[in-house]
Amino acid sequence: MDQNLFNEICLQQLTLSAVHEGETVAVLTRGNERAEYADAFLWAIGKLGAQGFHLRLPAPTSASGAWSVGDSGLADNRLAVEALKSVDMVVDCTFLLFSPEQFEIQAAGTRILTAVEPAPLLARLMPTKELRERVEIGAELLAKAQTMRITSPHGTDVTYKLGVYPTLSEYGYTDQPGRWDHWPAAFVFTGGADDGVDGTIVLAPGDVLLPFNTYVQTPVEITIEEGFIRDIRGGAGSSGLDADLLSSYIESFDDPRGYGMSHVGWGLDERAHWHGLTQFGGGMGMELRSFYGNVMFSIGPNNELGGPNDTACHFDIPMRGNSLHLDDELIVDAGELTVPEMRPARNRAL
Repeated sequence: MDQNLFNEICLQQLTLSAVHEGETVAVLTRGNERAEYADAFLWAIGKLGAQGFHLRLPAPTSASGAWSVGDSGLADNRLAVEALKSVDMVVDCTFLLFSPEQFEIQAAGTRILTAVEPAPLLARLMPTKELRERVEIGAELLAKAQTMRITSPHGTDVTYKLGVYPTLSEYGYTDQPGRWDHWPAAFVFTGGADDGVDGTIVLAPGDVLLPFNTYVQTPVEITIEEGFIRDIRGGAGSSGLDADLLSSYIESFDDPRGYGMSHVGWGLDERAHWHGLTQFGGGMGMELRSFYGNVMFSIGPNNELGGPNDTACHFDIPMRGNSLHLDDELIVDAGELTVPEMRPARNRAL
C-alpha cells in the first residue's frame, strides 16, 4: 500500500481512538517488523497534536510452536514496560496479547491497540461507530447469559456454563483508559467455567484452524468434558489428517493445560470475507474471527479473561453455519444473527 494512503488510514484509526493534543502515544515494534506501520502511526500522532515515540524491541531469537502466545519480548525489559505504562496509548505492532506485561500496562490506565494485520485488510475493515454499537449490543446480551449452547448440522452439541468470567468486546479501536482492542475486529466473547464446558464439537470442511491459517479439509470430532478436551478424532469417513495435525500441535507444548477450553463467541462484521486467508500472503486471521455470524471457540489460555490458564498453546477456530443459544434465546441461527439490532442496517428487516 502507498505510504501516504497508509498514513491516512492510521490517522482515521487514531481519530476513532480519540487521540488528541496533550496525549502521549507509543508505537511498539520488534526487530525489522512493521517499520512502515511505525512511520504511519507517528505521522498520524503528530497530525492530531499528540506526542509520540517509537519503541523498537530486539527481534525474537526463538519461539515454541507455530504461534506460542504470551511472549511479549518485554519480560526482562523493565525500562520498556515502565515507558509503555507512562503513556496514554500504545499501538502494539508486535502482539502483546496474553502476556503479563500487557495486563500490567493496561492496569496502569494505558489503552492498547494491536495492529499487525496486512495494510490492505486494515483499510478494508476500518472500524465504524455503527459496528461498535452492534458489537456492544451483543456484549450486553452475552454478559447476562448463564449458559451458551452451540449446535450444527454436522453434529456439534456443546454447552458452556457462563457467569464466571467477564464478557469482552472487540470493535477495532479503543478510546477508554486501560482498554485493549485489535484492528480489525468485530466480535464478542467470554469464557465458560473452568469445569463447565461439556459436549461435542464437530469441525466441518471449510472451518478455520488458527494459527495454522488453514481451512479444515476433513471432519474432526472433539469431545469435551468438564472444560477439557478428552478426545480428538477424525469424523466419519475422514482420513483423520486435520485431527492428527490438531492433536500433534497441542502435544508439542507438553502442557496438559493446552487442552483447556478458552474463550467463545461470535462475529459481526458483514464486510469480512470467509476466503480471507487466501489474500495478502500473511496476517493472523482476524478477518475470519470477525466474519458475520461465525461462531468461534478457542482452546488454551483464559488469562485474558482473568482465568488461571496461561499456557502458550492457543487455537482459535471460527466455524460457519452453526447455531448459538444464550439461555433459551436463539442468537445465531445457522450463521445468521437473529437480533435485529446486531444486524447491519440493510438486513434489519429480515
